[in-house]
Amino acid sequence: MATLNTKFKLNTGSEIPAVGFGTWQDKDAQEDAVLEALKAGYRHIDTARIYGTEPAVGKAIKESGVPRRDLFITTKLWNNSFHPDDVEPAIDASLEDLGLDYLDLYLMHWPSPFARGGELMPKDSNGKMKTGDTNYVETYKAMEKVLKAGKTKAIGISNFSRAELERLLKETTVVPAVHQLELHPWLQQKDFVEFNKSKGIHITQYSPFGNQNEVYDSGKNMGKLIEDPTLTEIGKKYGKNGAQVALAWGIAQGHSVIPKSKTPARIRANLEGDFKLEPADLQKINSVDKQLRFNDPSGSFGWDFYTDLDGKKK
Repeated sequence: MATLNTKFKLNTGSEIPAVGFGTWQDKDAQEDAVLEALKAGYRHIDTARIYGTEPAVGKAIKESGVPRRDLFITTKLWNNSFHPDDVEPAIDASLEDLGLDYLDLYLMHWPSPFARGGELMPKDSNGKMKTGDTNYVETYKAMEKVLKAGKTKAIGISNFSRAELERLLKETTVVPAVHQLELHPWLQQKDFVEFNKSKGIHITQYSPFGNQNEVYDSGKNMGKLIEDPTLTEIGKKYGKNGAQVALAWGIAQGHSVIPKSKTPARIRANLEGDFKLEPADLQKINSVDKQLRFNDPSGSFGWDFYTDLDGKKK
């Protein structure tokens, strides 16, 4: 299969495969999809507590027979487990569901706390989210402890603003190994990307196909990013489609990308998005930035996200 199998070095010294397999949504299809991905050659799998897909990922890993040392497994701490006393039980529960002794990467999914307890989305009688009072700095310090205990080889963050990240860096000890955020040719966030890199933080791009995901209402009354004429035109030159070009653009920036699919042919095609684009083509893609952000749950999470970043709707 034509894939470069690119890897990037994290600030821990470990390597992260450039193309990962995302497991958000389609919970019941994930065991087969992850198994298909592992058979196709993926070695980086991305899940999260809130996805409900950790057990399926665990089963697929076991069934695949791929040695644990060859895999890079990421999961994420959910907002209801922000209290420092809840972080270790949360990672233990994830490890148990995944059938693993350790994670390669444990991310704080959002900087926003929900009320403590077993409910993932705790709401009051009016259907409004019950927020928590633990600050993400305290949560991260508890994550530093599970890192020290060997339960994960790296820790990181997801969906932070610049101000939130600056505060985290100032008040904690371990620089995040990874920042996972929405990033694609229509939301390139060059300044923020540079800021993360200047601190030694690797970027993983989620939703690398932008508004391909039906869950994003704001992306519906427009064309699809993966059909952007600039991407499809460039793709013809390499025998690739717009989706593969979007992935190659991300990898060319030094980022890992985590496309998701449950279709075997598409699962394999996404892995082939790891190819080299010529500088002139990268320049063309750099010019299609529309500062379009599709994932912003500020209204429902009780927290104002991305206040100082591109694509924030005023």
